[in-house]
This record gives sequence, structure tokens and C-alpha cells, in this order.
Amino acid sequence: MMTPADIYRFYRDGFRQMTLGRTLWLVILVKLFVIFAILKVFFFPDFIGRHAAPGAEADFVAGELMNRK
Repeated sequence: MMTPADIYRFYRDGFRQMTLGRTLWLVILVKLFVIFAILKVFFFPDFIGRHAAPGAEADFVAGELMNRK
């Protein structure tokens, strides 16, 4: 059975030998940054924070769910 140290060495050596993989990881990280940082700011505003009183967010959401058809 592999120990945690063996698993760590396996991945460490694999990432050291990557050439194209590093570029692909960079692309993945840039995409994640764009999705979570930039798109959130422009397309997902804080609707509950603007419409609910502080501390009453749960009641606001429950009321909205009950009033929608």
C-alpha cells in the first residue's frame, strides 16, 4: 500500500517533468480567476444585501420563495 509520502513524491515528480502541462495549468488558473473574480463582480450583484435588512437575510429569502409562483 502506498504511503502519503509515496503519493506526494509521485505527484511532485510528475509536476516537475511537465512541459505542456504547466501552460495548461496556467490557462486553467486564469480561467478560474476570470470566472470567480471578474464575472461575479459584473454579473452577480449582491441582491440580498441590497434588499434585506442586516440580520434578516434568511427571512427575506424565505419570504421571496413563498411569494413566487
